[in-house]
Amino acid sequence: MNGVQLELLTSQEFVAAEFTAAIIPLGACESHGDHMPMGTDGLAAHALAVRIAEQLEHTVVLPPNYLGMSGHYRHQPMALSLSADTQTRVIADVLESLHHWGIHRVLLLNGHDGNIPPIEIAARNMKIAHPEMSIATMDWWVVTNQRIPADTFDVWEGWGHAGEAETSLGIALFPDLMQMEHARGQVPTTDPSVREFWLFEELTSYGASGAPSHATEAKGTAIVNTVVDYMVPYMRRFEDHGLSYNPQDEPPVQS
Repeated sequence: MNGVQLELLTSQEFVAAEFTAAIIPLGACESHGDHMPMGTDGLAAHALAVRIAEQLEHTVVLPPNYLGMSGHYRHQPMALSLSADTQTRVIADVLESLHHWGIHRVLLLNGHDGNIPPIEIAARNMKIAHPEMSIATMDWWVVTNQRIPADTFDVWEGWGHAGEAETSLGIALFPDLMQMEHARGQVPTTDPSVREFWLFEELTSYGASGAPSHATEAKGTAIVNTVVDYMVPYMRRFEDHGLSYNPQDEPPVQS
């Protein structure tokens, strides 16, 4: 069989594999400064998805979606953007297709911040329509932030669009596409406790926020290992049993 990527399989191989779960990589096409490819979000999400699925038995990786909701990046060349409604419908239609083919356990592996609202709307609606489905979503930077050692990054905890963490991930996953001689970023002043809605031009004039010059292959490899090492055991449970919460009655109050 030609691996775990759906687009590389024949119909016969797909049927024979008896997949029980799928990973949908979601990205965008937009500026990532002068040092990263515009398809970074999809490239990263897809590469991580493949690395996870290769360690599993019955999980298939769908082709990455390189179009996201990117209107807030439209001032940098060149952002392609779907509306929130369109992106929600695209995700919903893909989920419906998986349901039709008997794949009821789906992880949406997200590489782009603008996809978060459409993912949630589509996933919640799908769960209501098909209660037998198990649907989860994961943003690679959230798992990274929660689980990577605190001293991994030098600036702004690695945050940023094409910043220290994302640039490190690019160096580790697709080094031939990186142009680090052009790396430069700006660190904006934001409040991490409040969700603020900005246009990217308000955060940086370079198309990159954070500190991409501090990126290294070692940091990128640490991100990959952090995400894969956490998600493989999760997905093993997921592909075998789906989501099961086993609710228990609360413990008695101690007098």
